[in-house]
Amino acid sequence: MSKVNACITGIAGYVPDYILTNQELEKLVETSDEWILSRTGIKERRILKGEGLGTSHMAEKAVKDLLAKTNTDPSEIDLLICCTTTPDYVFPATGNIISDMCGLKNAFSYDMNAACSGFLFGLVTGSQYIESGRFKKVIVVGADKMSAIVNYKDRNTCILFGDGAGAVLLEPNHEGFGVVDSVLKTDGSGAKYLIMKGGGSRHPATLESVMNNEHFAHQEGATVFKFAVKNMSDVAAEIMERNKLTGDNVQWLVPHQANKRIINATAERMNVGPEKVMINIERYGNTTSATIPLVLWDYEKQLKKGDNLVLAAFGGGFTWGSVYLKWGYDPK
Repeated sequence: MSKVNACITGIAGYVPDYILTNQELEKLVETSDEWILSRTGIKERRILKGEGLGTSHMAEKAVKDLLAKTNTDPSEIDLLICCTTTPDYVFPATGNIISDMCGLKNAFSYDMNAACSGFLFGLVTGSQYIESGRFKKVIVVGADKMSAIVNYKDRNTCILFGDGAGAVLLEPNHEGFGVVDSVLKTDGSGAKYLIMKGGGSRHPATLESVMNNEHFAHQEGATVFKFAVKNMSDVAAEIMERNKLTGDNVQWLVPHQANKRIINATAERMNVGPEKVMINIERYGNTTSATIPLVLWDYEKQLKKGDNLVLAAFGGGFTWGSVYLKWGYDPK
């Protein structure tokens, strides 16, 4: 019997309407369009506005679009994995809420938090259910409302993040298309450099924790940048070496959209030219768990069946990883 691969058979995304530009941020904090652009590559990001709207509302739109595009009945879905750092609630899982919104009556669901590496961790986990033969249709959705945990008085972080959601459908494939190989890594000793201190069981919400801005994302930029450049490029190089991939036979690098300079360093290490690098950071900023599915969604029409894709990410935890994916369909 031929090996079963978990193949992406469809992709969809959603970004909110509201555009937060660098010019608008200039009015909020001491920064400039030129400074943001030269250091990050970001021009604008999308923000989810509206009372009571959370991560699930963006994920709902992406998942419903995915079901429509792939002509899939919601009752056929076996499992939904929601990769997020900004769940609607501490509990229940946002995946449960999304499943209810989208009518996934026969699916079970759960959340996965690996910060900016979340989608890769979710993609590999979802693939295991397909490869084992247990399930036939698995949805992996990466979604984050980063604006909910960003301090718009902190110029180091507020320039980076945006909101959005992206979702893929995984199905079995016997022809070698889909997830071929992966390398996932974590190092919890890096926790303090990229963290939201408040709101968990160590530091539950108090008046003091709110006053101390502990419910916002905190990042020690220089340390994170150094780790990200080294580790993201290391795993991308490792996955290429292991699978005899080169800059010539890789069609696309699909990097987490955190910072243009980190992306460039990874591409350089892989010996991949800029024409082979998927980038949309200038329009959406860092949407955390949503960056990779959103950039795949943006480039979907340029992808061809059999293309070799190397996905790479780095995030809080620290977490990082790379996936070798053989694309499974031509543009529709």
